[in-house]
Amino acid sequence: MANRLRKLGIVMAVVGVVFAFGGIYAYQQVQTGEASLQAFSEAQNVELSYNEDGQLVDRGTTEGADAIMTMLTDNWGYNVKDSEMNADDPLVNTASEYMYQMATIAFHTLHGTQTVVLDADVEYNGENFTAGSYDVVINEVGSPERVAAGNGGYWTDFDRMHPLEGPARGQAWTGTAHALIGNLGVGTVTASTLQLGLGVAAMLFGVGLTIILLGAGLFWVGLAKDEDMKPVKADSSPKPEPAVV
Repeated sequence: MANRLRKLGIVMAVVGVVFAFGGIYAYQQVQTGEASLQAFSEAQNVELSYNEDGQLVDRGTTEGADAIMTMLTDNWGYNVKDSEMNADDPLVNTASEYMYQMATIAFHTLHGTQTVVLDADVEYNGENFTAGSYDVVINEVGSPERVAAGNGGYWTDFDRMHPLEGPARGQAWTGTAHALIGNLGVGTVTASTLQLGLGVAAMLFGVGLTIILLGAGLFWVGLAKDEDMKPVKADSSPKPEPAVV
């Protein structure tokens, strides 16, 4: 019995070492990814703006930054982590910072006005548009329900055949805007994946250590002699009767 416990303890310890090394390897890969993401962020040199009090500002005002943050957290449902928004390190290199910068680009695209000029009168779906200049407010394009919810003006809200909406969509949602949002999206996903990888590495290492300790415990128990592990038999000898006074 003791020999079996020792063998089982050795097997468990070996399995634990494999898990622990797996955790170490995963951690090293996460560190490599974080270094690459940092280099990527530094190459882009995109920084958030903060005032002297450490508050986020957009175009010089905290109100602008608050509006962007509201869109990010309420309309997009993103959970911004305060620990990832650091005024002392304004470089965009965390998931929350990437998402905020993405929201900044989208916010200014959505809250812009595009001028569309018609050279001739146009009729579309029973509505007449005379030749002239029109200002199209981007975030007012879309169904009334989406506009009321603050979700109007996105790419799919525009009718590309409409004489005003079609040109306004291309003027607002330029290739540059799409490329920047896509680029920032890659940074967000990469940063989030690295966080997940760090958690997996810690879990693997923790499981490995636990299995190693269990294996060591079984081996230690197995060091006892078989005689020591036998249960103690109860004393079955007759006990003397108490004396009667």
